[in-house]
Amino acid sequence: MLTPDSQHSHQSVTAPILLIACGAIARELIELQNHDQWSCFKIQCLPANLHNSPGRIPEMVRELIEKNTAQFEHIFVAYADCGTGGRLDEVLDQYNIDRLPGAHCYEFYSSSEIFKKFSSEEPGTFFLTDFLVRNFNRLIKQGLGLIDHPELLSQYFGNYKRVMYLSQDQSQNLSSLAHEHALYLGLEFCEFHTGLVPLRDAISEQTLRWRP
Repeated sequence: MLTPDSQHSHQSVTAPILLIACGAIARELIELQNHDQWSCFKIQCLPANLHNSPGRIPEMVRELIEKNTAQFEHIFVAYADCGTGGRLDEVLDQYNIDRLPGAHCYEFYSSSEIFKKFSSEEPGTFFLTDFLVRNFNRLIKQGLGLIDHPELLSQYFGNYKRVMYLSQDQSQNLSSLAHEHALYLGLEFCEFHTGLVPLRDAISEQTLRWRP
């Protein structure tokens, strides 16, 4: 996982745009950077486990903004609201900084239209991404205390009906693992491949005016 000081080795040291991102999408951002030659971006990621304590996200983003605002021409935040209840937007509004659209990463991975379709057809949908599939044991089982207290499983997931795996990488191994996670949760399994186009387009559209 990238740390706040990490960056891809091929990107320019004079990149005019700082991309403050969630560590949960670091792998995908670097893939896009390699493919689309986004040398204008420097990527700095906050720890992905902040999703288990989203109240800390706004101030940690603020710290990175304050630390880097004099060094970059522009800053863009690669987070959705991510459970901050609007507090992240309150911080970004103070600096006139934009972020990725939507309430969760599921939305900018799949596009708002598809995310709303899945959510409306089955409100009891628990979403997984490639990152969450890979880190399910650490973030869900351990993070929610289910290993020591399996009785909590029904309390956390009793109102869910299905798992919707939004895959970025068409990997049979990840798909099989996601299916295992759904069985553990006792939920129906569904899968939809998003790829990276919606994420790429969301970032490109909002930063195009700054890019050379």
